[in-house]
Amino acid sequence: MIRYAILGLIQGLTEFLPVSSTGHLIVVEKLVGFSGKRAEVFAVFIQLGAILSVVWEYRQRLTRVAVDLPRDPLARRFVVNLGLAFLPAALLGLAVHGFISDRLFMPSTVAAALVTGALLIFVVEGLPRRAETADVAEVSWRQALLIGGAQCFALWPGFSRSAATILGGMCVGLNRRAATEFSFFLAIPTMFAATIYDLAKNFRWLEPGDLNWLALSFAISFLVAWASVRWLLRYVSTHTFRPFAWYRLAFGFLILFVMYVL
Repeated sequence: MIRYAILGLIQGLTEFLPVSSTGHLIVVEKLVGFSGKRAEVFAVFIQLGAILSVVWEYRQRLTRVAVDLPRDPLARRFVVNLGLAFLPAALLGLAVHGFISDRLFMPSTVAAALVTGALLIFVVEGLPRRAETADVAEVSWRQALLIGGAQCFALWPGFSRSAATILGGMCVGLNRRAATEFSFFLAIPTMFAATIYDLAKNFRWLEPGDLNWLALSFAISFLVAWASVRWLLRYVSTHTFRPFAWYRLAFGFLILFVMYVL
């Protein structure tokens, strides 16, 4: 029971922070002796709990977009932008999914991705930027497509989908809050698609009784991710992402130290 509660807690806490939930889960699963295809199904399923927390947090706005879609150009623009941002990583992910699953789900590649992402955070935060877009409704199709291209970095386990999309948004002119919110919204189609695809392929690896543990991990992931989303939106209003970069560096080098020195 404790093992599955820990997985849900880690997933919910890290899914929307720019520190990589997948990377943390890979490391934690190794520590608690839970690995293989069955562990991958758990990791994918409890991601759904985290994504549903965003749907819940923005339920009024998403409902308004759905209702206004037939007659409101802004609602259609929002949906089209999410579609454009979704496509690059979706297409590339389909092409290289097998390679990623077989070759990159290991602590050493996670550590490398954590360090690389940390360095990019420092670089982007140090760039002279002019944030011209302060709301996700103002995002252009070009900005959306470029953010979608940046999301491709998230296919590298440990890099972080949130880090890739937030940094991409900041580079193309979104302020920190708008980039963070666009990352949240983009997570909905991206992670729903990834979850459905992975579950369809690997559901057979589950064992009798796993549904109870999945439900526990799912519920914890949902609640913790909801709190994480609300906290991050307040945080980015007055802070940079540099503390997350320092954390990524420390965690990445700790993994490498444990693997190659101890």
